[in-house]
Parts: sequence; C-alpha cells; structure tokens
Amino acid sequence: MHTITRTSTTEMEVTSIRLERELKEKLKAIAGNQGYQALIRDILWNYVQQKSGEWKPRFSRDDIRASIAATAQQEERCVLTGKVIPPQQPMLLGLTKHGDMVPLSVESLAG
Repeated sequence: MHTITRTSTTEMEVTSIRLERELKEKLKAIAGNQGYQALIRDILWNYVQQKSGEWKPRFSRDDIRASIAATAQQEERCVLTGKVIPPQQPMLLGLTKHGDMVPLSVESLAG
C-alpha cells in the first residue's frame, strides 16, 4: 500500500477509536514500519475518496506484474482507472510489484 502524503501529525486532531485487540494486532502486522495509525488513515482516506467520487489512482500499469481473468463477486473499483466493476462482470486480478492482488477492469491493461 502506498502511503498518501497528508497533514503532519501535529496538525491533526486526536480521535479515540475502540478496536478489537485482534484487529489492532493484525493492522500492526500489515503496517510494519509505516505504523498502524498511518495505515488506518490511508484506509479511511481511500474509503472517503471512493465514496465521494474523489478517487485517485494509487497504481500505474508499471506496478502490475501479471494479471488473471476473474469475475467480480461484489462491486469493485479498478485501481488504474477508477472504473466501477459491477458484480458478476468480468474483471482482472492484477499482481503488483509488492505482491498485492488488486482489481482491474478488463480494458485497463489494453493498449
């Protein structure tokens, strides 16, 4: 996951959130050196951008190492184009340089 540049932490508001211990430990493990609070902010910003129509691509075609054909089981959003992929529609799963599997629209790698 690419870290999004945001406001410095000294300019942020302190917010308390209760998380299950297991969830917090899993977030810490995923975040590694990034820190789980920064990871949570990235997750929340991505969600807000998707839901508000302010989506910005986090990946480029150069980040995709391989792709396989798939069928969306729920609504997905292509990480390259931002295009919504409806449930039960053809899509691709792209393997990134970092080992993540990400949703891709069928036409996103064409050309």
